[in-house]
Amino acid sequence: MNIVFDLDGTLIDSASDIQHATGIILGRLGKEALTLDEVREFVGEGAPVLVSRMMAARGIEETPERHAEIYADLLAEYEGAVERAVFYPGVVDALALLKASGHRLGLCTNKPEAPARGVMDHMRLWDYFDGFVAGGMAERPKPAPDMLDLCVSQMGEGPVLYVGDSGTDAKTAQAAGTPFALYTEGYRKSPVSEIPHDWAFDHFDRLAEIVTEALARQTAAQ
Repeated sequence: MNIVFDLDGTLIDSASDIQHATGIILGRLGKEALTLDEVREFVGEGAPVLVSRMMAARGIEETPERHAEIYADLLAEYEGAVERAVFYPGVVDALALLKASGHRLGLCTNKPEAPARGVMDHMRLWDYFDGFVAGGMAERPKPAPDMLDLCVSQMGEGPVLYVGDSGTDAKTAQAAGTPFALYTEGYRKSPVSEIPHDWAFDHFDRLAEIVTEALARQTAAQ
């Protein structure tokens, strides 16, 4: 089975890294750093949206030129900001089990490509994954289906399950026509009941069971 994961809020909690990088930018502008709660509220739809929300929250007038300048500065700071991210409980064991069971794994994240690759290096994730798509590698970011479709195309034929933590991920799965498993302990901004999903789980020790159910469902439907 092809199992595609979101990154931030799903496999890792990177809010402290993002807070650090945005704090440097805001400090240069004489503004107060974002809180961790603000970071978790603002992420999920790509770095350009994060910059817009950050600017609005700190009263920075947004013009195309100003946004582009702050966005470029953020990417420069964020590329190396991977020292604070941590895995959610059970993630590494779940990835290892799924890989050993013969499943193909993919990563589909709106995080820009350079910092996403930095995270993959720092967290030693490359050996688990057969597909990788980050921000800027497809025409449109999530929740459009482009990134998920591209990731699956890298992985080969077979049933697909998408795993994420947010409404954005749920919309991405719907747009791609893909079953969706919602990790409930990440950065979601809405109650679980308001996010469309086929499965919901609060610990990665449940994921193998979900994958088995997803595979059985899709096999039976063929």
